[in-house]
Amino acid sequence: MNGRTPPLGDTTGLWQAVIAAAAGRCQCRGTCGKKHDKDGGRCPVVHGGYARHGTGPVALLAAPADPDGLLLPPHRAAALPKRELAAWCPACHDATRRRAHAARQATAEPTGPDALFDL
Repeated sequence: MNGRTPPLGDTTGLWQAVIAAAAGRCQCRGTCGKKHDKDGGRCPVVHGGYARHGTGPVALLAAPADPDGLLLPPHRAAALPKRELAAWCPACHDATRRRAHAARQATAEPTGPDALFDL
């Protein structure tokens, strides 16, 4: 994998544009739960590089920049314009998505009892 190998589905060049705008580096600034202190507050993972010793090369994702946007259904996320996308390494993407989901669940109103069992 070279530094800019696009995914097979990138027929419009959107992925390449997002990764180029990010200089080939994950754009997470701590929404994943890590502070990324050693790297100036930004995740150090680069496309085609290695996240940790013993792992394969990392392929960055072009996904919604806003953590809440990571909860969008895939068809809505795929329709977002380039300015609303960011480059994410898989680890930061997954952790940010989990945190956004947990935050949404914490603020959701509890549902009432099931009407099937009302007496």
